[in-house]
This record gives sequence, C-alpha cells and structure tokens, in this order.
Amino acid sequence: MSQDQPRGEIVIDLDAIRHNVRRLREIAAPAAVLAVVKADGYGHGMVPVARAARAAGAEWIGVAVLEEALALRATGDRGPLLCWLATPGEPYDAAIEAAVDLTASSVWQLAEIAATAERLGARARLQLKVDTGLSRNGAPLEEWPELVTQAVRAQATGVVTVTGVWSHLACADEPDHPSVKVQEAAFVEALAVAEAAGLEPEVRHLANSPATLTRPSSHLDVVRCGLAVYGLTPVPQLSSAAELGLRPAMSVQSRLAAVKRVPPGSGVSYGHSYVTERETTLGLVPLGYADGVPRHVSNRAEVSVAGRRHRIAGRVCMDQFVVDLGDTDARPGDPVELFGAGGGDRPTAQDWAEAAGTISYEIVTGVRGRAIRRWVGADA
Repeated sequence: MSQDQPRGEIVIDLDAIRHNVRRLREIAAPAAVLAVVKADGYGHGMVPVARAARAAGAEWIGVAVLEEALALRATGDRGPLLCWLATPGEPYDAAIEAAVDLTASSVWQLAEIAATAERLGARARLQLKVDTGLSRNGAPLEEWPELVTQAVRAQATGVVTVTGVWSHLACADEPDHPSVKVQEAAFVEALAVAEAAGLEPEVRHLANSPATLTRPSSHLDVVRCGLAVYGLTPVPQLSSAAELGLRPAMSVQSRLAAVKRVPPGSGVSYGHSYVTERETTLGLVPLGYADGVPRHVSNRAEVSVAGRRHRIAGRVCMDQFVVDLGDTDARPGDPVELFGAGGGDRPTAQDWAEAAGTISYEIVTGVRGRAIRRWVGADA
C-alpha cells in the first residue's frame, strides 16, 4: 500500500491525548490520574499514548498484562506502572526487576509473586485488589481478610511492598445505579480491614472514567481513566465528549476506490439487503470487517464524504463496503472519514457504536488489518 495515498488510515492525534489527560487532571484533582493504555492503547498505540499521557501529567500508567508492562519499560517508561491480569504460573521475574506494580487478587497469586521475589532476592511492588461487586477479578470480600493477612506477612519478610489497594466499579456509567453506592461502601470496609492489619498503601483507587467524571466521592488517591483519555464519553446517555471537554483522538479515513451511477431498483452488496429507490451514485470504500469495520453497521452507520454524511448501503464485506452518495459529485480517490472527532457532519466512534449496537470501546479497539496507523501532534 502506498504510504502517501493509503487505502485506509488510522490517524491518532496525540495532542488530543494530552488535552484529555489535562482535562481529567482538572476534574480529579487532587487525585492523581492513571492513564490506562492496555490493548495497544485502546487501538491508539500503547507507547505513543503512554508518552503523551506522561507528558500531560499522568502520574501512573495502567496495563492489563505483563507483556504490555514490559514493552513500556523496554521503550523507556520509568514512572509508576500498574499491571493487573495474570494466570497461574506467570513469569514475574522481569516485571519485578523493572519495578512494575503487580496486582494480587488472591492468596495463590500473592504467593507466586512473593516466591519469585524471594528467589530473585528482590522486593516486589504489590497492589491488592478486592472484588466489591463486579464479580470479576479481585478477592471476594469473604477472602479479603486472609489476602490482607498474607500480604502483611510477605511485607514483613521483605519480599513485597504493598503500594496500593483497589477495586473496580460495575455500573459507574449509570451514576444512579444502586450498586455504585454499595461498592463504594464495600471498598471503604475493605480499606478498614487493610488499615487495621497495619497496611499503609501509597494509593487507594476505585474510580474509572465514568466515576471520575460523575462521582467525586470515588476519586480517593488515584483515578484510573481509560476511554476518557482517548476523548470518548463513557456516559453517552448523559453527556457527549464535547460537553465533557474531551477531544476524540482517533480518526479512521479512507478513499473511494470506485464510483458508479446506478438505476432505481439496483441491489447492493451481498444478499441485496439494500435496494436503491431511485437513480443514485454509489461509492466503494476499500475497508471491511477484516479491517475492523463491524458487519453490524451494515445499512446503518454513516461516513463523511465531501463534507456530508452518507449511509452505508448493503452489507459490509471482508474488504469493502458501499456508500449511497445520492447526487453528490464524487470521484475515485475522494477522501472518506468513517469516524473521527465529530463536529459538523462528521460521525464519531459513538455514532458508530450506536449503529452497531455496541460501545465505543469496541469500535476503536477493533480497528485493525490493513489500515496504516499514523500519529500526529507534539509527541508523534
């Protein structure tokens, strides 16, 4: 594919990342901001996003798995870095040596981390996670006292330093959901158990992006922001990204591969789920579900061509989809924006999420395949 004239391009505005982190710091202050860059920075590029977030004042970076943490360390990131997802038998050696904050959600996990640190003759940085109601990762409340007890013992022997205690909210995108208040109360109780056992963690954290934006009582010492760092609203039913002061960082762009005029009654794409009602112009966009364009947006999502929105006509194919351009004057090579920063007649990732019946997280993390990724801005 030509780098100068790509068929598909994912443009990441790192200045927008900086802006969003600064905005989140304003909202969360005096709490610190942890920028979540797992899953290759939600599709935006883990390393450049982490650098931009650090430059904008994010004190912490968060990733899901060890490989992500070690990749960041390998590229020079030396700041506080939290990792939280592991399976039995994970090789913790390099992460301990690189001063990555590891998470123990169970006694067995704590034992594995402590054993590795002891073998290395090192002290592991360790955070403890409690399940306050998400029923996912984290120690159940009934097992929490034992995990705390074992962590105190491990700290006393010098193999770990307990740097944090945290949990994760299930329904923070619905601020009035009763579970949010219940989880906050459960976390307060879990902290009391840890403090009574003698733990004095550096940080306590509970809030994710939606809680950061809507529930100040959950901010504590650190807020963990994922989606909001990328300029997308985690509470679309309440506020748009613009209303929250956020700037979407990703724009997915292409060019028309073909343009043709067709008569009324023309079936379009597989299955002829779309049939033209009148004479119209069709434009072919050379991206498909192999590139992360969800098949679920067939006949529903809109793209921007020549400054106007046009709906996808027919089913999205593996490599391409068709757009009904009406009477728009278009030629092969004309630019197409699938989604981006919005404004005017330009769709956003949230628009596409609604068209696909999903969430914007899935839209931006799903972009892949043959599109070229390009970063712009001060950190590019």
